[in-house]
Amino acid sequence: MYYDLIIEVIDLIKIYEQESEPYHQDPYLFGQWLNEYYQKKGHPTIPEPEWDGKVNGRSADSVINTSLVHLYKYARLHAKAAIANTSFSTPDEFIYLISLVSFGSMSKTALIRLNIHEKSAGMQIVNRLISNGLVEQAALDSDKRNRMIHITAKGTQLLNESMQNIRIASMKVTEPLSHQEKMDLIRLLTKLENFHEEKTRGQL
Repeated sequence: MYYDLIIEVIDLIKIYEQESEPYHQDPYLFGQWLNEYYQKKGHPTIPEPEWDGKVNGRSADSVINTSLVHLYKYARLHAKAAIANTSFSTPDEFIYLISLVSFGSMSKTALIRLNIHEKSAGMQIVNRLISNGLVEQAALDSDKRNRMIHITAKGTQLLNESMQNIRIASMKVTEPLSHQEKMDLIRLLTKLENFHEEKTRGQL
């Protein structure tokens, strides 16, 4: 038997137990941690991918930024196809409605900030939704100047009628990925989003 290997694995589990959050006894998470642990020790566990321009010095940061921009454009194309022949003018409009359904009524400022828009662009989207009767605004009793936005029955109906096409569009963007790859990507994207949200807080 591989006694030395078993002893080494037990020692690694002890380190993992000290560094990980409680109750993270998932073998897959341990495997991820193990990869990161050996990488920190200077032992690459997964070969680096190849990309265009790598031999000429193109950085990983450049590739990631370009891919994110391209994927955003592909996602917009699928989203536009999903809302064809509906009352939505742009994908941002149904995203705003989904935000209101998911998080409840909120101020214009909060809704715009949630969707990472500059104030002027966000106000245009909100005003279109109001003029089309998809959302409405109401002043708070405690502060008449602060208006809350909430989705209307008409907005809910339109969103429900469009959701199947929207789901299909979302699936097309991630179509080639396995379930586990999607989970890995969510972890990485969440890490990036949380970092930038903290850095840009108060700027939007």
